[in-house]
Parts: sequence; C-alpha cells; structure tokens
Amino acid sequence: MLSITSDWDSDTGASRPLGLSHPPPQIKPLYIGASHSLTDSTQGNAPFTFSFAVHCGTLCKPNMAAACARALGKVGWSLLGSPAARRPGTVSSLVGGAGAHGSRRAYGTGGSGVRARLLSSLRAGGGRVLGCAFLLGGGLGLYQTVKLSVQQHLAEEEPKVPGGGLMLTLYQYKTCPFCSKVRAFLDFYGLPYEIVEVNPVMRQEIKWSTYRKVPILMVDSDVQLNDSSVIISSLRTFLVNKEKSVSEIVRCYPQMTSVNDSGKEVTEYGNKYWLMLSEAETSAMYPEKGMQKEEMKWRQWADDWLVHLISPNVYRTTGEALASFDYIVREGKFGSFEGFFAKYVGAAAMFLIAKRLKSRHNLQDDVRQDLYKAVNEWVAAIGKNRKFMGGDYPNLADLAVFGVLRVMEGLQAFDDMMENTKVKHWYRRMERATLNHEGRH
Repeated sequence: MLSITSDWDSDTGASRPLGLSHPPPQIKPLYIGASHSLTDSTQGNAPFTFSFAVHCGTLCKPNMAAACARALGKVGWSLLGSPAARRPGTVSSLVGGAGAHGSRRAYGTGGSGVRARLLSSLRAGGGRVLGCAFLLGGGLGLYQTVKLSVQQHLAEEEPKVPGGGLMLTLYQYKTCPFCSKVRAFLDFYGLPYEIVEVNPVMRQEIKWSTYRKVPILMVDSDVQLNDSSVIISSLRTFLVNKEKSVSEIVRCYPQMTSVNDSGKEVTEYGNKYWLMLSEAETSAMYPEKGMQKEEMKWRQWADDWLVHLISPNVYRTTGEALASFDYIVREGKFGSFEGFFAKYVGAAAMFLIAKRLKSRHNLQDDVRQDLYKAVNEWVAAIGKNRKFMGGDYPNLADLAVFGVLRVMEGLQAFDDMMENTKVKHWYRRMERATLNHEGRH
C-alpha cells in the first residue's frame, strides 16, 4: 500500500492528503512545517520517508526559495529511485486516467475520486511522473533563488538617491552660466533631473510661465522655482531638513519687483543666499566660525561679479565671438535658419554688446586680465590648506563658481584662464566631484 500524508497542524497532529487541503487558520504565520512520508508495501519493499521544515520567520526570500528547491529536489530523486517508479507503464497509466475523466474538475479539496486516481497511478508506477514533477518544482525554486539573490544584491549595491524622490525638470539654455550653476548643484548631490532645452529666440518651451527667464526648475510638476540661487538654496535646505516641503521652503524667498535706474522693471528674491535651517542644523553644516558668511559672500560674488566677466571674454574679438556662437548654436536648440542667423548676426551683435559691458563694469581694455585677477582671488580665498572652500568637499560657493566658469569650456577664454591662473587643480577636483556625485555621501 502506498500512502502520502502531510502534517499541517503541529498542535492537533491531524494529517491530511498532500496538496488537497489548506493549513487551518490557527497556524502561526511565522512557521510552516511539513513532514512527508511515502511507503510502498505492495511488493514487500522497505518504506522510505522524507521530511523538511521551512522557518519563514527567520529566512529571507532567497534562502527560503533555496530550501524549498533542495527539499523538492530530494523528494523528486527519492521518488524516481523507488521501486515503484522503476516499473513500466507509469506515464500511460496516469495520462490515460486523466483523459478518461477530462470533463471532471481537476482541482478540489473534497473529491475522493481525485485521491483515488492519484493513488492508483502511484500503484501503477506513477511515482516517476510525481518525481519528475517534484524535480521540476525544485528547478523552478532554484531559478527563483538566483533571481531573488540577484535582485537583493542589486538593491543593496544601488546607492540611495537623495532628494526624497523629487521629480525635477530643468528648463535651461545649456550655455547660460546661471543654468550651469544649477546643473553643477544637481550633479554634485546626485539628484536625477530631466532637461528641457529652451529655444532662446521663441522660448515656446516656457510660454506657460509668467517668469520669462531661465533657469526654471519644476518640482513634482507643480512647484516652480525661479532664479538659480533660489533654486539651489531651496533644494539644499530640503536635503538637510526633510520636515518641510519644497513649496513651504520657497515661501522663505519672497519675490520682489522694482524699477532700476534705467527704468526697467527687475525681479529679485529676498534671502536667496540663506539656507532655512534650525540652529542645530546650521551648526552641523557650518562647524567653524565664519564658514556660513564666507559661503554666502562668494556665492553673491559669483552672481554679481564673476558672471559679468564671461561675455566680455568670450566675445572679446570677432573671431572669438564667432567661435562662441558656433558653440552656442551647436549646443543649444535652434532651427536651421535660426542657427545660421544666430551664428553670424548674433556673433556680431554680442561683439558690440561685450564692448558696452566692458564699459558698464569698468573693465580693463584687456578683459582677460580682469578674468585672471578674479579667478586668482577665488583661489587665494580657498587657500593652500583646503581642497575646496567647503574643506574636503565643495560647498555652495564652490559649485556656483565652478558652474559659471564651466560655460567657457571649449573656448579660447577657458584655455587662457587655465594656462594663466592657479585655478586648474581646484577646477579638476570640482569636475571629479560633480561627475562622481560626491555630495551623496
């Protein structure tokens, strides 16, 4: 006689046919135990038994899948190695029985006919089919083990992305120094973002906005941040203090509209170099006296002075102006006609505008000297004992200055600056820091 039993209830000791009923509700969820015995006495053969237990509460998913795979494999090999499985006619007996009752329910919890057919097939040698089924289950369990292990490994290796899962969309001109500042910040802190390149002529990409300048950063598609310094201060505050949302933080940077000396309406933002942190958070971020004021001072310096040295230097001569607009057209978003128009007409116009800017900002005849002087002042402020103004890691002033200078890459002004100033080592360190997203650590 061949019997198959499964012990589901460790409290009552009740046995039920394997696979034909479910565990009772009172079974504890942290433990599932099962012991299976298969005995063949029809030909006087010695019984063979197999048992296994899986503690779900102490095993992780890959380990549990591995344990089940091993258990099913052992059951399968035991069945295939039994005398009953070695007798001929096993497959035809089981399949034939199934065909004869094809219209009946295949699954159930109370059908005695199913149990009778199963036991009958086993007596006829159906243990081989059952053994193959167990081996197939073991193979699937092994597949799940490998799959879960790989997924777990990838989850452990994947660095945590800061920013609380913010969806960020940056509207920009690639060659704009203010947009480059924002990208430097986002890259350094490893914040994922999408870029929408804005056509400088038509600006259709931002027609929905009353604020008509770039950069604009959209947060989760519903919070609009304007002005590069406001964007950086808001996001840095959010990264440090997660208790407030970005929409709450941006209210600390009020928009102010005024009319300048030329009669032109200008928009400014209050507090834009401040981070809205508690006293404890501020002390943790700026452990040394004067660090916060130094960072704010040089961030403002980058906006009020350094950025105004870019145009006079990249449009210094007609040749440099043409090369600059060739770069702008190549990297920007222009149509065919717009690109041609911008390259030649724009280059001539910016050459003349650069002359006016030189006069407005009281620059020397050789504007390169003002650029060299400003860059060397920055390097001197960092000093010989610091890698960055922020110490071992860049602070917001480092990122601002780097973002402004980066827009000259590939142009003669950049090559001259790297050759005639002391900025090279700091600049290369900043490149690595932003490329490797070192702000994540």
